[in-house]
Amino acid sequence: MFHLMLRGYRPCRTRLRTGRTQDLCEPDGYVDVQKLTCAQLANTFQEDADYLTAWYSGWYNGLAKKHMMQVSRAKSLEHEVIVHCKANPGKKVIEAIDVVFKEYRAEKGIKMKQ
Repeated sequence: MFHLMLRGYRPCRTRLRTGRTQDLCEPDGYVDVQKLTCAQLANTFQEDADYLTAWYSGWYNGLAKKHMMQVSRAKSLEHEVIVHCKANPGKKVIEAIDVVFKEYRAEKGIKMKQ
């Protein structure tokens, strides 16, 4: 299980655009990034969504043992993930990332090593 520590960081209790608040953090101050939903990501402030998607990007790069980042591509894919999440609020963020990355790879002809 992977957790992101956000204790004291605003996304733990973020104000939604509707004026309501939502808790992204567990009582111990962590966000379970494998449970975070698209609705939660899409309905928070843009800077909080940016922070969370940047964290996910680093997580995926770490899993792939990559240490480089192409900023323009990362921003573009971050935007696509948020757009996908707005259209699919019932999905988990990690599922949305998977869809967006697969579409990007297919579009660019990128083959993954087995």
